[in-house]
Amino acid sequence: MLSARSLFQEIVDHDDSFQLFCSIAASGESQGGWENGRIAALVPEGMRHLAPKITRHGADEDKHGRIFRALLRNRGLPSVPVPPETDYTMLLERRGIGLAHEKLRREEPLTEEDIVVYLAHSRVTEQRAAEQMDMLVKYFGDHPEVGKAIRMISHDEDNHLAYCHEELLAMARAGHGRTIQRVLRDSALAEIRVYRDVSLAVTDHMGRLLRWPAPKAAALAAGIRGMYAYERFSGWHRMVGLRMPLRRDALGGLPAGTPGYA
Repeated sequence: MLSARSLFQEIVDHDDSFQLFCSIAASGESQGGWENGRIAALVPEGMRHLAPKITRHGADEDKHGRIFRALLRNRGLPSVPVPPETDYTMLLERRGIGLAHEKLRREEPLTEEDIVVYLAHSRVTEQRAAEQMDMLVKYFGDHPEVGKAIRMISHDEDNHLAYCHEELLAMARAGHGRTIQRVLRDSALAEIRVYRDVSLAVTDHMGRLLRWPAPKAAALAAGIRGMYAYERFSGWHRMVGLRMPLRRDALGGLPAGTPGYA
């Protein structure tokens, strides 16, 4: 029987698939860390109060990249190149979602609208990340090899999502509500397409590494397309709502350390 638990167990148990999984995850987190670091450095003067939280967001993502690389080292495995069709962050950028890397490489301050775009894009992608980590904690939170890492990352992703909700609500009160709703909708509709495409690409690579039989690979691909159909019809709405989180000031203070994942 196919299930998220059994599929992830297969990936973790096989060195080649585990190596690819951790390499993809580490690369994405490192890209996110760089992006947040640049955004923090370029925040417009009127929003400098956000810079410490954006810096914390980036530091957390850098930390997650180190955790995934440490999981590889602990098994004696090097990172491997990330296939471009599995690069979630860059595929979103190509669709015009979020702030372009070219813009972030400049030394010009960002605008208030740029920060709105960053937070709205983050609210959408952090929804996906938080949901994925919740699922992994449910099934693998006690796993002797990856459980601790999963729990740490899940806690951070919940903080990131709470931060996005709280700051976007503040910006909506400051008069950015219409822009926020437009960017949230555009980001969500693009994200569900990119997530489908990346999921299909990752499944294809994993299937070859794990030698899945054709019927199994076809069933998984059908499931991914079915999930996309649901999200395109109505599921994307969960990614655009805003509510005051229970965790307030979730990114205030310093990031937590990572004992055992230097």
